Order: sequence, then C-alpha cells, then structure tokens
Amino acid sequence: MDRSQKADTIAGLASTLAETSVVVVTRNHGLTVAQVNDLRNRMRKAGASFKVTKNRLARIAIEGTPYQPLGEMLTGPTGFATSADPVAAAKAAVDFAKTTDKFEIVGGAIGAQMLDVNGVKALAELPSLDELRAKLIGLLNAPATKIAQLSTAPAAKLARVVQAYADKAA
Repeated sequence: MDRSQKADTIAGLASTLAETSVVVVTRNHGLTVAQVNDLRNRMRKAGASFKVTKNRLARIAIEGTPYQPLGEMLTGPTGFATSADPVAAAKAAVDFAKTTDKFEIVGGAIGAQMLDVNGVKALAELPSLDELRAKLIGLLNAPATKIAQLSTAPAAKLARVVQAYADKAA
C-alpha cells in the first residue's frame, strides 16, 4: 500500500466514523472469505457496515475524534462495525459472534462513551430504533382507539337492547 492509498484509507475511515453513532471493535482469528462475506451481508441487512483496517491506519483515523480511546483496543487483526442506528452494528456483531468462535468482540463506543464487551452485548439486546418508534406510535395510538370504542359503546348497547325487544316481540 503506497502513501496515497494509505491517505485514502485514513480519510475514508475518518469520514465513516464522523457519520456513525456507534463503533464496535472486533477481532477475527482466521475467518474464511465466506465467513467475512456472510458477516458483511448480515451487517448490510441490519443497516451497518464492517471494515477491516490496519491498526496503525485506524489509530491515525480516530485521532482527534470522540473514538480516540478505542486505540487501546487495536491489537491483532481487528475490524470496525459501524452504524448510524445505535443498536444495529452491535446486534449484528453479537449475532455473528454466536455462530463462530473465530470472531471476538473487543469493545466499542457509542459517541464518547466507551463500552466493554458486556456493554456491547447489553446494547445488542436493546430494541432497534424502528422497533422503538413502532412501540411509541402504538402507545400514542392506543388512547385514541379506546376513546373511539368508548364513544360508540353506548350506541351499540342501545342497539342491542332495541334488537332484543324486537326479537322478543316477534
């Protein structure tokens, strides 16, 4: 890799880190090409991305960002899982780590908050942003539905009483 390629890699990683809200640092010990492709496909489906970079270039890219303390975790063959959704990258990385022992989660960060392995696993157990939005809409919609049901209930009861008298008279 020549200087220009290294500069492009550093700039690309720095721009990726500027756009993300969560970074999960992983270590892979001999993953096959098929496994890495599977990991990247899972990340893509979750709305996240996975990038393997040289540790020295990653340290330069995170310098001056809130993710700078991640530099201590960069030993051995490491990779970054990133996403704009705070849960997506963690969830995809933890799910993939359950399938193979060659993939290890080292830690991560959400904004300036550093996470250890247990923190990343706890983050992965949270519902995604879309699930939270759906629950919120459901909670907001429920009172309106109940009010509509209550307002129509007296009329429905009256109609049933009238129908009962009509059936009785017939």
